[in-house]
Amino acid sequence: MSMPPEPPGPPGPPSTPPPGPPTPPPGDGGYPAGGSVPGGQPAGAGRPGELLNRFLARLIDHVILGVVYVPIFIILSAIIYSGFSNSFGEQFIFYTLIAILQAALYLAYFTLLESNRGQTVGKMIMKLRTYGPDGVSNPTVEQAAKRNAYSALGVLSIIPIIGWFFLGWAAPIAAMIFIAVTLNSDQPNHQGWHDKFAGGTLVRQIG
Repeated sequence: MSMPPEPPGPPGPPSTPPPGPPTPPPGDGGYPAGGSVPGGQPAGAGRPGELLNRFLARLIDHVILGVVYVPIFIILSAIIYSGFSNSFGEQFIFYTLIAILQAALYLAYFTLLESNRGQTVGKMIMKLRTYGPDGVSNPTVEQAAKRNAYSALGVLSIIPIIGWFFLGWAAPIAAMIFIAVTLNSDQPNHQGWHDKFAGGTLVRQIG
């Protein structure tokens, strides 16, 4: 005689699917946007721009500005010297106008393009981009003006004699050399003194 089947026992606990992989925090490379990654490098697109690429980008920009500036210089020279007797006072007027025009042109070019686009034409070609201290947004107009203030040092040409023949070109060159030295020695972010003067702006390689 067969035994009747045993009644089913109470249901067991529901099965739980295995947990998935942890979700990384937001930001570039799994680090918070604008924060710091190991090694002290601020998060953001790309790696810090190298000295050579930044130099080439600046050189391209200066060639472009020269194409605009040289014809203006020639025209102003022709206008001013055609009606003047080349006295000391007339030379002072000429060099003052030229120095102010050059300083305004160079400073406006770098400030407006970096604050609006994060890139000058040279940086676009070299695939570099300037960021504000947060490593995410473009620098403000004030920050862009501060980091490019040295490009207006040609205004020292308004100083009679010593400015015309020395300071007007020597001061900008000295500033660029100092920037190159401080930029190359700053690790890992490659920030020159002009970047730090602007509050910590960053130039990153984006391509």
